[in-house]
Amino acid sequence: MPSVHKRRLPELTNAGLKATANVVARNEFGEPVEGAIAVERALTIYLDKREIVTLMTLGNHPELLILGWLRNQRMIDDIEAIKVIQVDWETESVAIVTRGGIDNLDVKLERKTVTTGCGQGTVFGDLMEDLDEIALQQPVLRQSSIYALLNSLNEHNEIYKNAGAVHGCALCSEQSGIEQFIEDVGRHNAVDAIAGHMWLNDIEGDDKLFYTTGRLTSEMVIKVALMGIPVLLSRSGITAMGLEIAQKVGVTLIARAKGRHFLVYHGGELIEYDQIPPARPQRPHRDTRSSAD
Repeated sequence: MPSVHKRRLPELTNAGLKATANVVARNEFGEPVEGAIAVERALTIYLDKREIVTLMTLGNHPELLILGWLRNQRMIDDIEAIKVIQVDWETESVAIVTRGGIDNLDVKLERKTVTTGCGQGTVFGDLMEDLDEIALQQPVLRQSSIYALLNSLNEHNEIYKNAGAVHGCALCSEQSGIEQFIEDVGRHNAVDAIAGHMWLNDIEGDDKLFYTTGRLTSEMVIKVALMGIPVLLSRSGITAMGLEIAQKVGVTLIARAKGRHFLVYHGGELIEYDQIPPARPQRPHRDTRSSAD
């Protein structure tokens, strides 16, 4: 009987932390107002005892964040190469131990680009070379599915509703709706944590949609493309480089998505417009002439 290979997944160790803290502020009337604020923490990554980078995070999904960061930075290609991920909040550090070391680590660290991600995201190496090898499937997406997802997403964003100052990202599909939702102080952290969730659970991205509350920059499009996800949806805007990369790799790019409104910047021919809203009511004509006319 042939042997069955069992995946050697990394050991994950972590102590849960509160994502918000209660504080008292004063409003415009000078009155004390109780509320919550997001708790931002530094987390320094050590890879085989070598300091790599410090991330700023809420710390609510640190293992998934680190897994996704390692994969999206192309530091480690095989999850079985990771032996353990040890999070220590007393020292604000995370130690990743591999089973046999990382080939060409110095080369991978040689080129470091600081991106526009909140908290200064970092991209190591020339990930554009990896994008040249990506061939994303381009599924047809129904307008009604976009509306259904946007409606479901209103029930999330718990930390944002309570404290603000965070971004949320979601892994979605037309069939299952929202499959994973994560909030963090930076949108790049939230996308990395979802990438870690996909890697750990061996989830493919070809039938998924990715939602983010943040703007669609080049970094966001690159990460989603490397995760194999063909549709990127945001309630915010886009950048010119984000659009350029989406056109290059074939990511359907939908921005300004809120309520019944959205703008498809790339892949508009792949949208099935099956739930077009009723025509907008005519706005009364405003006379712009001055009283002197």
